[in-house]
Amino acid sequence: MKPNTIVKRVVDVALTVTLLLLMAFQVTEQLAHEWLGITMFALTIVHQILNRKYYAAIFKGKYSPLRVFQLIVNVLLLLSFICTALSGMMMSRFATPFMNGILPSSVVRQGHLAMSHWSFVLMGLHLGLHFGIMVSKLKNRTARIILGVVMTAISVYGFYLFFKSDMLNYMLFKNPFAFLDYEKAWWLVILENLAMLLAWGFAAYLLSLFLRSITQKEKRSAALLYALLLIAVIVSGIVLNTALNPQQTSATPSWNAPQHDPTQSVSPT
Repeated sequence: MKPNTIVKRVVDVALTVTLLLLMAFQVTEQLAHEWLGITMFALTIVHQILNRKYYAAIFKGKYSPLRVFQLIVNVLLLLSFICTALSGMMMSRFATPFMNGILPSSVVRQGHLAMSHWSFVLMGLHLGLHFGIMVSKLKNRTARIILGVVMTAISVYGFYLFFKSDMLNYMLFKNPFAFLDYEKAWWLVILENLAMLLAWGFAAYLLSLFLRSITQKEKRSAALLYALLLIAVIVSGIVLNTALNPQQTSATPSWNAPQHDPTQSVSPT
């Protein structure tokens, strides 16, 4: 493996780990959360520099449905990262206190919550668009089947957590505060965040297979299977959440929090 490729992989892993920690504010607390945010911002800049050839090729070649989807995800992810970082810096008490108060705190706080959750989902989609490279290295058919079953199960659980945590309302600017469960074990918080991230990654992977298949006549029947599996995974997560949390309503937002005793916390980056 070339040195440049190794550096890219290290940065990619660092970005993913940092994101998981940032989404676990109840684990890191504010001081570490802010400096993790600064680290994420710096890693994002390095990531863009390492992948500068991608931007140079944006206006070259033809655009297939899959390439259009990739471009949309990448652009939205970069914009959401920028918005998350800037809004976090405007609430910072330790890392960038000189930016605190530039805009009203209520506006910045709600914007930061929404953009951070958008960044989380888009990061999952971005990672999922690269799953195909890893899967292609598995030559054993049985291993691929086992991996597919495991990823399907993780994704169903991840989407269950996504809807249980009311993340959609955060993304739609409906929740002005984050509700955190400080009693949950730190490792469980990280694993649940990872399950949600992988769920969106698996969704992007299935969608990429679907978009690639519809452009080939001999694979259009497979495209239907990919679409049905994607729908089944998401719907299963919704059904599981409805069955296990029948009393949940949009009026009781939570981020991995018990509904009977939410803990209110602002989480700046």
